Amino acid sequence: MEMHQVKYFLAVCSERNFTRAAKLCNVSQPSLTRGIQMLEAEFGGVLFHREYANTHLTELGEIIRPHLQEVWDKSHAAKAQAQEFTSSGRAKLRLGIMCTIAPALIVHLLKRAREQHDDFELQIVDGSATELQRELLEARLDIAIYCIPGKDPDRRFNYLPLFREQMMIVLPREHRLTARESVRLEDLAGEKFVLRARCEFNEEIQSALAARGVICDLNNSSERDDWALAMVGNGFGFGLFPEHTVKQQRDLIALPLTDPDVWREVNLITVRGRPHSKGVGAFIHETMRARWANEAPLAVQNYQNETTDS
Repeated sequence: MEMHQVKYFLAVCSERNFTRAAKLCNVSQPSLTRGIQMLEAEFGGVLFHREYANTHLTELGEIIRPHLQEVWDKSHAAKAQAQEFTSSGRAKLRLGIMCTIAPALIVHLLKRAREQHDDFELQIVDGSATELQRELLEARLDIAIYCIPGKDPDRRFNYLPLFREQMMIVLPREHRLTARESVRLEDLAGEKFVLRARCEFNEEIQSALAARGVICDLNNSSERDDWALAMVGNGFGFGLFPEHTVKQQRDLIALPLTDPDVWREVNLITVRGRPHSKGVGAFIHETMRARWANEAPLAVQNYQNETTDS
């Protein structure tokens, strides 16, 4: 089925006359008739009763008419959106951010990118690393920022490492461990553990606890980091949080977890081989100019080290 055949069919529906429909479509009547006949062959039956001054749809024609109208409408809507996109010159960015990354780390970059383009159009999506990977591959996102500890890089993506941050044990101020400079897993034996349900280290930490014979109460959890922090602050137990998430938490104490040290590397990810829009280019440019924990992005540091070594 071709779009011009759909056009011919809808024109005959509107005009109720093959001659007038052909003029409306700016084609000869035999061309229009052939197009209708091809549709009839595809759908397996006659679509119009051709009576003098009263051309009208058959029962089969009535059945398929709303479907062909929808095809025609959606085709025109797609063309209109494509034209708007290519002619508007707007800088668009669909950005996926792992739900465990603090907004304060990213929002200043978006502000600077927006300052470069007055018509900057932004859509932010949050999710787990696995969810964001899928959205990238299905072209629903332009860029994602996430980390996948313990997994090899996927060759379908480009990775620009931005920064590393340590995972911290977070405690209410009155907790018995707050006077220490750091915390070992063994120190947490018998404690209540507020699990962040979407934390990428849950499996690794629980395996480490089990391997060392450390038993914690795991009955409290939340999918939202802000709720997990509130639960820790109100005595539900300790939590494991990224360093930047807890920097501004004045009512809580954050101590580095040592033995084992747990760090994560946060990356900016794009799909390998996919061309960038202006919005994507502007954001990547800002991420490479930014300071992350008062240092250049890891990608820039790595490049500088490679250049120096060579």
